[in-house]
Amino acid sequence: MLTTLSALAKNLQTLVVTTTPQMHCESCENKIKNNLRFEKGIKQITTNIAEQTVTIVYDADKTTETKIIDSFKKFNYTANKISETKPQE
Repeated sequence: MLTTLSALAKNLQTLVVTTTPQMHCESCENKIKNNLRFEKGIKQITTNIAEQTVTIVYDADKTTETKIIDSFKKFNYTANKISETKPQE
């Protein structure tokens, strides 16, 4: 039983970035969320205009920080990491 549970466990990590250009409205948030949601391994995307952050929870077995940061270029944004990757509990 424990073997089955560990096989189902995912290696979820959290990455926090700020973007250029900065988010200033709901449209900016939606552009980021709608483009990132198709990237392999991304499980959750949370944006915060006041703090100018994008928090991304991802499966580290399916993608990397570098791939996620590079994916912002596809929709003309630059992402800058502002927080260390943290495992999800």
